[in-house]
Amino acid sequence: MNDEVHWRTDITSLVFPVQGHGAICAVHRGAFRTLLGAEPSVDDCLGYFRRSEGAFRAAASAKIARAAIPAGTSLHLTSRDIARKLLEDGQIASGEQL
Repeated sequence: MNDEVHWRTDITSLVFPVQGHGAICAVHRGAFRTLLGAEPSVDDCLGYFRRSEGAFRAAASAKIARAAIPAGTSLHLTSRDIARKLLEDGQIASGEQL
């Protein structure tokens, strides 16, 4: 599996592999729009992911556990999934919206 985080134009989403799960996790541009409070560019989405990567990965792990998503099954995160982890980690910077 490719460990690289990248943008998929066909689904308008950032995708990243979920370590130990054997699948990918997608985050749609709309989730970034909600988190950033503006219409984001692809670079905005990638930059936000890089700055908060731990929260994204924790949100994916939590969703897998909560929803009992079988290994190898891809999943997507919503802005709420991510915001929950950002709040838990105290990572929401001023100006960012939920």
